[in-house]
Amino acid sequence: MFGISPIGWVHTLGSLPAIPLAIYMFARYGRIVPRSAPGVAYFVSMLIGGASAFLVAHQPASYGIGAATILLLLAGYGIDRVSSVGRAGKYLETILLSLTTFLLMVPTVSETLRRVPDGHPLVADLNSPLLLGSQASLLVILIVGLTAQIIHLRKQGKLAAFVSPAEGSAE
Repeated sequence: MFGISPIGWVHTLGSLPAIPLAIYMFARYGRIVPRSAPGVAYFVSMLIGGASAFLVAHQPASYGIGAATILLLLAGYGIDRVSSVGRAGKYLETILLSLTTFLLMVPTVSETLRRVPDGHPLVADLNSPLLLGSQASLLVILIVGLTAQIIHLRKQGKLAAFVSPAEGSAE
């Protein structure tokens, strides 16, 4: 079905949970939160998707996307362990993990448009206006989303600065 190999199904079904998990965390927390149950599930799903991309990739760009996804994922989940980044850590974590979602969505949208409906896909080639427009839309969503996340983090930081330690412990 859809011309997907068995290992392709492992790749697809392994990485698929990351999409609703990312949507949930963006809606609930305004960003991907690594130290949460959905954050752990997101990590596992993205790691499966990124690692298995090397087994299903047909184009050189796919290898780059898989490698970049894994590197950004590991950096995003590990940045809080680097004490020298200080307050910038939360911003870097947010940016790195948002980029992993973007790198998940670009091939997801491309492959979906090139495979659905089965036998008569919406997009026949990589230069299709529908595909290029979809990818451009994802880029705009990334830029707007990162901007909103950074503004939200700055507001949270300013609010925390106005709360004394005694007030903060009462929450």
